[in-house]
Amino acid sequence: MTQQTAERAGSPARDPWRYRWIVLGIATFTQAAAGFFVGGIGALGVHLQSALDLSTAQLGLLISAAQLMPLAGLLVAGELLDRYSERWVVGIGAGVVALALGAGSLAPGYTALLVALLVVGTGYSTVQPGGSKSVASWFDASQRGLAMGVRQAGLPLGAALASAVLPLVAEEFGWRATLLTGGFVALLGAALFMGCYRRPPTPAVPRDEEPSASLAAQLRGRLRMLREPSAVKIMLSGTSLVSVQCGVGILTVLHLHKVSSVGAEQAALVLVASQGAGVAGRICLAAWSDRSSSGRYAIVLVCMVAVIAGLAVLMTPAGRAPVVASGVFVWLGFFGFGWYGPWVAYVTEAAPPGRTGFALGLAMSVNQIAIVTVPPVLGLLVDLTSSFTPAWALLFLLTVVALAVTAVAERRTCSCESGAGTSFSHADARRTT
Repeated sequence: MTQQTAERAGSPARDPWRYRWIVLGIATFTQAAAGFFVGGIGALGVHLQSALDLSTAQLGLLISAAQLMPLAGLLVAGELLDRYSERWVVGIGAGVVALALGAGSLAPGYTALLVALLVVGTGYSTVQPGGSKSVASWFDASQRGLAMGVRQAGLPLGAALASAVLPLVAEEFGWRATLLTGGFVALLGAALFMGCYRRPPTPAVPRDEEPSASLAAQLRGRLRMLREPSAVKIMLSGTSLVSVQCGVGILTVLHLHKVSSVGAEQAALVLVASQGAGVAGRICLAAWSDRSSSGRYAIVLVCMVAVIAGLAVLMTPAGRAPVVASGVFVWLGFFGFGWYGPWVAYVTEAAPPGRTGFALGLAMSVNQIAIVTVPPVLGLLVDLTSSFTPAWALLFLLTVVALAVTAVAERRTCSCESGAGTSFSHADARRTT
């Protein structure tokens, strides 16, 4: 019996599937709460540099510290999610974030704070794939894209709120109070998730391996997913689009200020508008994927085409005009941030039965490589060339190559849907079941 059939068959008072909206709410809040401090740490740059006497390089390393541990942590978190309930994996992970931030507020100096943020990244590794898996398990294909989009919108919303609140806290009470604030918010997220999350009322998916297998053996087996055709689409599209996302977040204000002669405050408002467009994009594009007859991945391809068009404009003389450049950045915000909703929904449906957690962790860990490496590469290109064109050109080239390869892989997948089973490469065939 499908989720919608169960709703029609049972009375509203007894229908357990209505709880999915509460699950969506707590997963969204926990995502925003766990990433609250990390999302807003960039806005604390001036305060941290002044208080700790940091160089720009040290500040950059501090900002990147929480992003390093998920490179491996996401894989481990994904495997844990396939073994244990999301309730405990996500809740404990968010609790680790809270404790690490609390300890960081007592840090005597830069090194100790750096270590604290590394631990924050370890705990946060469970929240992203865990929240996605919890939402995917409660929503069927007809609503899963919209639910994923709403949940993923929690991350930029939390970051925007943190960017507004944490500088005020630092100004009034000092930088240590910002870590305490972030820790308290993360603790609220952990308590809410552990207290309110429940598994959906469906039988567990049978596992195809002995439960006694070691974690290392399980991880080696899961990495074989990379050989599947769908993995090529997932990894290439994810890394290219998350690279664009990083580029827009880092270079928007600088491009508008230095190339288009826009004031710093006005340029920052354009970035906020771009992030707001990204929130709308994550929800709207994910909802569109629920109704698309071409499948979810077709929406990801649309995002790639739109991003390529926007980057092309930035590399022309028209991209120097303030109005045109501002419009392009809002456009890139909608598609360059909004792709994540349908992409995550596609990953959950492409995963083999019983391996959703690890599939999410694997895909997100590959994205994490780009999140860590792309910002310094783009910054170096701008410094060496004194121009933003090479940086936009690199992102343009990455996306074009990814689009060319993944479009071919998508056509091959569609052509063999009639033989779809439970492999990692037939999400769009399975999403209608």
